[in-house]
Formats: sequence, C-alpha cells, structure tokens
Amino acid sequence: MNDHSFTPAPSTAIQPSPDAASGKRRAGPGLAVAGAVLAIAGIVWFTYHMQVGRYQEETDDAYLQSDTVTIAPKVGGYVLKVLVEDNQQVRPGQPLVRIDPRDYHAQAEQYEAQIAIARANADAVRAQIAEQESAVGQARIQLATAQSDADFAAAEERRYAPLAEIGAETAEQLANRRNQARQSSQRVGIQRAALANAENRIASLRAQVRQAEAQAGSAEAQLKAAKLNLESTTIVATVDGRIGDRTVREGQFVQPGTRLMSLVPSSSLYVVANFKETQIRRMRVGQDADVRIDALPGQTFHGRIDSIAPGTGAQFSLLPPQNATGNFTKIVQRVPVRIALDAAPEARQVLVAGLSAKVEISTVGANK
Repeated sequence: MNDHSFTPAPSTAIQPSPDAASGKRRAGPGLAVAGAVLAIAGIVWFTYHMQVGRYQEETDDAYLQSDTVTIAPKVGGYVLKVLVEDNQQVRPGQPLVRIDPRDYHAQAEQYEAQIAIARANADAVRAQIAEQESAVGQARIQLATAQSDADFAAAEERRYAPLAEIGAETAEQLANRRNQARQSSQRVGIQRAALANAENRIASLRAQVRQAEAQAGSAEAQLKAAKLNLESTTIVATVDGRIGDRTVREGQFVQPGTRLMSLVPSSSLYVVANFKETQIRRMRVGQDADVRIDALPGQTFHGRIDSIAPGTGAQFSLLPPQNATGNFTKIVQRVPVRIALDAAPEARQVLVAGLSAKVEISTVGANK
C-alpha cells in the first residue's frame, strides 16, 4: 500500500484593510465629541433643573370658572315677555324679562290716593286751627273785659266799706257791691278757663295735623316701595355677559327669588387649579402661571395666582371625611388655587366656564 503523505498548505492570517483602520481612527474622535455634547447637555439640564425646573409645579386638574349671576325676580307675577335667547350676549341694563305690572300699578295708585287724603285732612285741620286762633283772640278780649269789671267791682267794694262803717252808706249798698265784686271775680275765672280751653284746642288740632302728615309720610314710603316693585317687573342685566340655562317662559307664573336664567360675566373668567398638597409649599399670591386650555391646543395664556383656598377640596365637600373613625387610608389631598387669567377680549369670546386646562406655576424666588 502506498503511503500518501499530506503536506498542509501554509496558513495565511487575515490582515485588516487600510480603510477599516482609518475608520476606527475617525470613530474615536466622533464618540468623544458625542460624549462631550451629552455631558454638556446633562450639565445644562442639571443646572436648569436646580435653578428653574424644580420650582415649576403643574397640574392638569384645572378648569375655567366664572362667578355666575343668577337672574331671579324681586316680585311675583305672570311673565309677559322674555326678551333674550339662550347664549345671547347682553349689556348692563338690558331688559331680560317683563312681568305683568298691573297689580303694582294699582298699588301705586292706591298709595297716591292715601297721600292725597292725608294731605287734605291736614289742610282741613289747619283751617280749623285758623278758626280756633280767632276764638282764642276773642277769649282773651273777653277775659280782659271780665278782669276790668272785676277790678272795678273790687274798687267799689273797697270804697263803700268805710262809708258803711260811718253810716254814710247803708249796709245793703255795701252788700250789693261785695256781691258784684264776687260775681266779677267768678266771671274772670270762667273767661280764663275758656281761654285755656281754646288754647288747648289749638294744641289738639296741631297734633291732628302732625298725625295727618305722618299718615302722608307713611303712604309716601309705601308709594316708593310700590314704585320700586313696579320697576322690578322689568328684570334687567346687572353685568356684561352671556345668557345661559334659561328656564323662564312666557305666561309662566314666577315667585320672588325663583331662578329664571344664569348670566355668565365675560370679564370674570378665572382658572381654579387643584394642586396636590405636596406642591403648594412654595406657592405665593402673585406668582406667574402658564395656562393651556384643552379646547385651544397650541395656545398658552398667562396669569398669576390670585388666591389660595383656606382648605382642601375635601373640607368644603358636602360630606367632609372623618378620618378619626374606622380604618384609615392616607390620600393625597388637593388644594384649589385661583388664577387670574390674562386674556384678550377676542379670546374671552371663545373661553367658557367649565373648560379643562393644564396649569404650570413658577415658584422661583419663593421662600423655602
């Protein structure tokens, strides 16, 4: 058997090509540059976060709100006319609803008649006072006459007394003079009483005048109230805004205080953002806020913190939680923060109460 010898071929090592080697040399500086860029970006981000970012607080639990005015009548009656439509823009003083005014017209006329009667009574009593003043003057004259007669009678009595003692005049003549003096004195008393009665009558009449004037004043006050009620039969807008939730209809009987519609002021829109209790530590009134409305994507509105609620939302709920009973599970509470919104009049025409929003507040500079 022939032996076949096997001679292996000389091994050849794979040598890197010159292009690959040059590529590695180029990749080295590129990675270094990328690493440096990332390091710089990290430093910038860290610096921004420490100086600004960590002071930014945001929430998407925020909504547009407005201090809605409830339109209700001051007086009751049947609705004659509803002068506005749903969602209509109205101005201050613009009529909204008219209520049947006939009953209030009648009340006003009744009080006007009472005023006329009271004034007529006062005038009649004043005329009686004028007559009574004449009677008082007459009584004074009569009193003066009676006093003069009494003085004369008394003088005669004094003159006849010594004459009767010496016998120059009879005792009968002296008795007549004394009787005349006594009667004259009594007539003076009667006239004095008559004068006092006449003067008291004037005082009584003047009291009647004051009473009639008081009745006229009371009727005038009632007339003012009736006129106010008459004016109140026309319900007008008190602020500039838009009509919403209109429930009143023509022919409907309404009672005082019944809600007829709502008036949403267009200039009083604000945002209530409910932040977690862990976010409000650095919040202060006056801090800037950025508001993004879900209905207007891409737009950012600026505002500022107007006020912070004195309690969490749970505390003002219908049934506040009572954590002192039963099992306890800690839940992060939220605090309502009111934000005054800076928006142009054109934007306010689009913004309506109830829209969802996202709020971001910068607390930079607040005390820790």
